[in-house]
Amino acid sequence: MRFMLIVKASGFSEAGVNHSGEHIDSMMAYKKSLAKAGVLLASEELQPSSTGIRISYPSHGGEPEVQAGPFTLDHELIAEFTLIDVETEDEALNWALRMPIPAGRGECEIELRRLGENSDCQREPRIQAMEADLQDQLNMLRKIPGSALEV
Repeated sequence: MRFMLIVKASGFSEAGVNHSGEHIDSMMAYKKSLAKAGVLLASEELQPSSTGIRISYPSHGGEPEVQAGPFTLDHELIAEFTLIDVETEDEALNWALRMPIPAGRGECEIELRRLGENSDCQREPRIQAMEADLQDQLNMLRKIPGSALEV
């Protein structure tokens, strides 16, 4: 089962304040332990919302509204995420509880969410792109008169 550990944004992350060296070291050790256990799929920090764009679609239809950041600090903003693949929700929770929290930065919130199990989405994106490229090449070869692949 794949889970996303979502670290919510704070005033510090939105201001672009760097973490302490101690926190960076503990996060690197945490990520190494995830990798060593074979459960780490991805882990990234996001830029502050001031660099983002939000697209809102009205419920009644119509044109989408495009808004440039920064956005109001609320519990919807995300500072970073980690994707893991584990056997159970309890295992995912245990990994989330082990994630280092920066000291002296006020309240911190991590949301744990299970990802959908759509098998097409689980495949490596680079492999999907290569397969699509190969399919395009095969389709072009099929159009060449006299080709062994001609339909």
